[in-house]
Parts: sequence; structure tokens; C-alpha cells
Amino acid sequence: MLDINPILLLATFVVFLSLVAVLNRWLYNPLFAYMNSRDSHIKKELNKISSNDNEVQELLLKAQTIVMNAKLDAAALREKVVADAKELAESKLEAKRSELASQYLEFEKSLAKSKEQLKSDLLSQVPLFREAVKAKFSQL
Repeated sequence: MLDINPILLLATFVVFLSLVAVLNRWLYNPLFAYMNSRDSHIKKELNKISSNDNEVQELLLKAQTIVMNAKLDAAALREKVVADAKELAESKLEAKRSELASQYLEFEKSLAKSKEQLKSDLLSQVPLFREAVKAKFSQL
């Protein structure tokens, strides 16, 4: 029934080996070469990414230090401006105080003069008031 033909068996074996050799040369070797190059390319890209991560971390740290220094400089500048403004306000306030003090002294002098003048006017009018008072008492 089943006969094993050695020539056919040998021919099948030769065809199989030649097919494996052809597939190995044209398909498997280029496929393995492509896969190896792809793996090496992926490893290179991962290394670049990790080095980029390091660079990004360094740049982020530099940016944070720059921002911190800028905040410190701004705070120092703000304190200086506030101190200058306070000093200017104090000088203006002191000038206004001295001006008001001199005006107050002038007012006191004029008030004293007015008081003296009023007193002298009243003293000069005392005889008239006495006569008026005497006339009122005489009418009563």
C-alpha cells in the first residue's frame, strides 16, 4: 500500500534543504538583520531620551534658580523703593510740619497783636461805656 520510494525521499529531502537555505538567505537573515538594527536604533533613542531627560532636569533646575534669584532681587528692590518712599514722605511731612509751625507762630503773633489792639480799643471805649451805664442806671 504505502511504498517508500528512496529516490523520492531523497529528492524531497534535497528540496527541503535547498528551501531552508534559500529562505535563510533571502528571508531570515535580512529579517534578523532588520530586527537587530531596529533594536539597536531603539536603544540609541532610549539613551538619547534619558540624556534629554537629564538635560531637561538641569535646565529646569537652572530656571528655578533664576526665578528664585529674580524673586529675591524683586524683594530687595521693593524694600529699597519702599524705604525711599518712606524717607521722601518723612521729609515732606517734616517740611510741612515746620511750615505749619511757622504759620502757627505767625498766627499767634497776629492774635496777640489783635488782642492788644482789641484791649486798647476796649480801654479807649471804657469812658463811653461808663456814661452809657450811668445813663441806664439813671433811667431806672
